[in-house]
Amino acid sequence: MLEEDNDEICWNNLENFRVKLISVIDPSRITPYLRQCKVLSPDDEEQVLNDPSLVMRKRKAGVLLDILQRTGHKGFEAFMESLELYYPQLYKKITGKEPSRVFSMIIDTAGESGLSQVLMNEIMKLQSAVQEERRKAQELTVWLHSKEDTLREMWVRDSLLRKHQERAQRMKEERDSLSKELRKCKDENYSLALSYAKQSEEKSAALMKNRDLLLEIDQLKHSLMKAEDDCKLERKHTMKLKHAIEQRPSHEVVWEIQQEKELLLAKNQELENTLQVGEQNLEKSFSKEILENDCSQTVAERRELVNTIYSLRKELRRAKVLQEKFAEEKEMLELQCTSLRKDSQMYKKRIEAVLQQMEEVASERDQALLTREQFHVQYSKNLVERDAYRKQIRELGERCDEMQLQLFQKESQLLATEAKLKRLQLELPTPTSDLDDSSSRDSQEVSRVPWNKCNKTVKQKHYHPAHTVKNLLVLDSADAGSNLELTLELAEKERRRMKDCFERYRRKRAMRRVPKGRHHEVDWENTSGSDNTDTEGS
Repeated sequence: MLEEDNDEICWNNLENFRVKLISVIDPSRITPYLRQCKVLSPDDEEQVLNDPSLVMRKRKAGVLLDILQRTGHKGFEAFMESLELYYPQLYKKITGKEPSRVFSMIIDTAGESGLSQVLMNEIMKLQSAVQEERRKAQELTVWLHSKEDTLREMWVRDSLLRKHQERAQRMKEERDSLSKELRKCKDENYSLALSYAKQSEEKSAALMKNRDLLLEIDQLKHSLMKAEDDCKLERKHTMKLKHAIEQRPSHEVVWEIQQEKELLLAKNQELENTLQVGEQNLEKSFSKEILENDCSQTVAERRELVNTIYSLRKELRRAKVLQEKFAEEKEMLELQCTSLRKDSQMYKKRIEAVLQQMEEVASERDQALLTREQFHVQYSKNLVERDAYRKQIRELGERCDEMQLQLFQKESQLLATEAKLKRLQLELPTPTSDLDDSSSRDSQEVSRVPWNKCNKTVKQKHYHPAHTVKNLLVLDSADAGSNLELTLELAEKERRRMKDCFERYRRKRAMRRVPKGRHHEVDWENTSGSDNTDTEGS
């Protein structure tokens, strides 16, 4: 009864750690030991391990604990020894003691041969597990190398993608600069067109003003000529009146003519008186009749002479009037002829000036058209040369990119070849004995240190494949042989030579791309289309 109480106390204490035990214990590991201790029958083992209803490991561990709890104190001791053997940390946590590994239960039950058998089985399991781990390590190594190859390919693709992106960026920048230049040229052309239109309007306004001034000058000239003609006409009329006044008879001549007239009148009166006296004395004598006849004839003749003189003077006066009228008409016609001649000369000069101006405008227009054609020809020639230079620059850039791509492909091929050599070295057969296993384990532990160092170096150098393979080959150079060293030296020299050539070409290209008017320093590391990691591997 006391033993049963102790068994219950032990299992009750163990129940406090049931959740931890179920979550940690693997029934397949401790069942062989429990079977050797004869606390677990084959049927119970078959039920725990192969029951279809027990799929989860935790349920299997719970059923195993229930089965062992039915065996009592013996099952408790066997279970604790299995924990001491397989789960020492859990045993220390449950009991608070260090595992002693006495195995008293199995020695009492099956003897030392049973313990040896259990230990041998465990050693065989461990060896199979070690072999499995080695196989997995080799598979992981192969997988790691395949991932390294993939990483190299991705690096090359990334380099190509960066090259294409940089080229697209350069083309975009060129497009933006050309669009800015085009907008600038359009603005300049628009401003020039505005200034040309403004100057044309100013020139047209100046020409119109000049034409108006010329018309005013011509009108003033015409008015001046009319005034001169009127002045001449008035001067001639004044001279004519003055001449007429000068030719008019003087007062003495008029007085003499009046005296003559009075004498003639007096004589006429006397004659009439005499006639009257003769008529009175006609009857007296015949001689008086003859005298009267003579007198009458004389008077008649005198009258005829006076009438003739009067008519002649009248005709003379009329002729003088006609002469003066015709002289005035002649003068007027001469003045009109002179004014018309001057007008014709003025219009002739004006027409000649207009024709001369038209000829000058035509010559200026021809000169402007010729200059414009020359400018157009020069501009088209400059455009053709610029397009040719741009095409040449684009072809050189494409050729440079193609050479860079070829360089990257050659480097990737070189890296792939080096990776294949490394893989062939790592896939050499290994011995299977325990001593060889321990030595190979030691060698793997020793080789992991430089491998980790190499991984750190790769991380520090941005995972560059060239440095990774170079470090791997340096670590295994003792096993590779003299042929491999010679091959690597030649490859390294070739890579350095290509790197130097590309670096010189990149600097020349950067110097060509720098504008002349810019005074800031050029960053030689960033002027080319790629970073230093693309060509130098660092």
